[in-house]
Amino acid sequence: MEIAQKSIKFLTIAIIALFSATIFASEIDKETGHQNDDGRVNTGEEVKAYIQHHLKDSHDFSFFSYTSDEGERKHFGFPLPVILWTSEGLVTFMSSEFHHNDDGHVIVDKKGLKFAKIHSKIYELENGATSVSFDETHHATNAAKVLDFSITKSVVGILFAGFLMLLAFSKLAKQYKTRQIPKGFSRVLEPLVIYVRDEIAKPNIGEKKYKKFMGFLLTVFFFIWILNLLGLTPLGFNVTGQIAVTVGLALFTMVIYMFNGSKDFWAHTLWMPGVPYVLRPILAVIELAGFILIKPFSLLVRLFANITAGHFVVMSLIALMVTMKEAFGPVASTGMSLVLALFIMVIEILVAFLQAFIFTMLSSLFIGMAVEEHEHH
Repeated sequence: MEIAQKSIKFLTIAIIALFSATIFASEIDKETGHQNDDGRVNTGEEVKAYIQHHLKDSHDFSFFSYTSDEGERKHFGFPLPVILWTSEGLVTFMSSEFHHNDDGHVIVDKKGLKFAKIHSKIYELENGATSVSFDETHHATNAAKVLDFSITKSVVGILFAGFLMLLAFSKLAKQYKTRQIPKGFSRVLEPLVIYVRDEIAKPNIGEKKYKKFMGFLLTVFFFIWILNLLGLTPLGFNVTGQIAVTVGLALFTMVIYMFNGSKDFWAHTLWMPGVPYVLRPILAVIELAGFILIKPFSLLVRLFANITAGHFVVMSLIALMVTMKEAFGPVASTGMSLVLALFIMVIEILVAFLQAFIFTMLSSLFIGMAVEEHEHH
């Protein structure tokens, strides 16, 4: 039975990696001037552009794309709402009106305003302009960015992760009302909840105060872990690889420990006892900089950098089937790419859990430092 379970797990990972490799080889890159007529990624420059596009957010959700016999590019997915605050107020429409164009050549006309999408950013054209003009560095000269509140692919991933968490934990809470030991998938969640409580919250925050912050710590842990795992699937989510998401998570942690800081915490931060009075203002600035800037930055950049690097490495290894095809042949390059990508994917499964653990651990540590009551002698 154990051998069968291991075989099923291996086959699942192999299918995911193979499916991801197929998508890489066939999906069009949405940058201009980097594709062959059939839309395939075949050169080093196209590979680099594809990876950069994969790491970005997207205004539409595409499962896969292919080129028909007539040479027409077909996309399977669904459009997402575009919500913009422009010079004339709120403007909304569906992303399908851009027709998957990302180089600024498709112009959308709404409420007398014209919009173009360039490198995943939406621009509003100047009055009278009918097309986007570019300088030598391919920056728009007659259009400006708008405030974008669109439901992007990352937002879909966040909502999906939230729905999974709501479904799983509402079922777990419901079972606790009628039985001491949960059953089904809830039995998998219980050890993880206990692990966060006993190995993260209690040691860092303390036996008396940890319960107040358990909801936040559990939410952060499972939210990051689920999104990291979704990022390893062919769905192409890269939510925790978006700097805006990690900044938001870090700000939540900062607000919680700053507003829950004890009197001793603020006394030691703003007017540190036991040191000369001349040094106390200097130390207060350093301490405040640590809690407001340095600690949140350490949280956000660690998660962002590790997840982004993981996606980049996996995509680069999958790209070996393209870049090494001439040197080793299609069979050898594809086999080498598959083996290396599988190896990294297994490591990434561990990293998905590890990054969730580290973020939750550091958050609980910072909270514990703020709520700790110091002994006075």
